[in-house]
Amino acid sequence: MFRVVQEISFCYGHRLLDYDGKCRNLHGHNARALVTLESESLDERGMVIDFGDIKRSLQTWIDEQLDHKMLLCRDDPVLAVLKNLGEPVFEMDVNPTAENIARLIFEEAERRGLPVVEVALWETPRSCAVYRSRA
Repeated sequence: MFRVVQEISFCYGHRLLDYDGKCRNLHGHNARALVTLESESLDERGMVIDFGDIKRSLQTWIDEQLDHKMLLCRDDPVLAVLKNLGEPVFEMDVNPTAENIARLIFEEAERRGLPVVEVALWETPRSCAVYRSRA
């Protein structure tokens, strides 16, 4: 089995609903997503995938959709205020926890046809959430 890991860094803001702690307030993070791709065989170039292909596909999506945006649950009352102010937001169906953001990136990688098996989202230098396939 062959594996490659691509690190994608981005900045985002969020807040957590139904949370009794500091993260209930709007705040930001400098995130690192470690995207792990896997294959039983290599392509004709001897690669699982070209790192440039990951950058052109998944990193471009992250840069356009998540980077320097407020990631908020659709149920968050501040969402309408920020949208009315023209602030950049990304709406999620779920609370924008590190776990749910890792899953969001994983699912986008799958939609783009990448052989993703795991996404680790480092929200801080010491805190990481991981989402992986069941296989």
